[in-house]
Amino acid sequence: MSRQILITGATGFIGTALAQRLDAEGMAVRGTVRHQAPKDAPYPVIPVGDLNGDTPWRAALQDVDTIVHLAARTFVPKAPEAAPLSAFRRVNVEATAALARQAARAGVRRFIYVSTIKVHGESTPPDRPFREQDPLSPADAYARSKAEAEAALRSIARETGLETVILRPPLVHGPGMGGNLARLRRWVQRGVPLPLGAVTGNRRSLVGVDNLTDLILRCVDHPAAAHETFLVADGQDLSTADLLRAMGKAAGRPARLLPVPVPVLRATASLLGREEMARRVLDSLRVDASKVRRVLQWQPPVPLEQGLARAMQPGDP
Repeated sequence: MSRQILITGATGFIGTALAQRLDAEGMAVRGTVRHQAPKDAPYPVIPVGDLNGDTPWRAALQDVDTIVHLAARTFVPKAPEAAPLSAFRRVNVEATAALARQAARAGVRRFIYVSTIKVHGESTPPDRPFREQDPLSPADAYARSKAEAEAALRSIARETGLETVILRPPLVHGPGMGGNLARLRRWVQRGVPLPLGAVTGNRRSLVGVDNLTDLILRCVDHPAAAHETFLVADGQDLSTADLLRAMGKAAGRPARLLPVPVPVLRATASLLGREEMARRVLDSLRVDASKVRRVLQWQPPVPLEQGLARAMQPGDP
């Protein structure tokens, strides 16, 4: 019988790519979604309902060897709850801990948790990337809940022996990507002039979805991955201007960049109350992924340029 891999959030951006990769490797894949399972899924998908400390995972866990936990609350909706941190904790902490405890009781061997580099903070000096041993300094409710989920998993691992692996990726690019990268992609493809041509002094780490799924596959079996935490990145850090130029080249439509000075951009963002958005495109956020390369003998198989070319394919929304 093939090894059974459970993917939570199986129909999301990363989950879809991971399921395709695991299937290609001949592994038996099972997924979970919150409510309605897609009718055309090529593998079993089990609805588990809303994610919280009472989510019933039992049916999904039968005969599972490894869990890759991707399901998470990642954003605050337009009408946020009165206490948004509690909403993030309910999904990202309580549901994660419940899944891990039920998994240990069901005999699951390994639990791979995809966290976020944001548990360390929102930015780095250009010459000092984040490393695994750096202090955690989450700046928003999402990052704080992910840091708390990591702590809960370590505690459960000590109590039960469940092998946990924690991965902290930066922004993930690839076909179907969302968030800030999707917005940049749309602007580049539409030829929108962007005032970011002078943003050349910062450096941002990215990871392609193909590289992230390749690392997850390595973590499924590698004995040295158990109870470890790894940062992951493509290995080539770009300034915002260079990233936009690379996206334009991949799209076959050169990015239209205006050289507005960075201090002017920061001042304008402050006047408009958009400081957080400005930091995401003006500041550095670098990742030192040397540990995962050393411990797991892993190298990202897809170069950044090739990954961006896939992300910019015309058919992708």
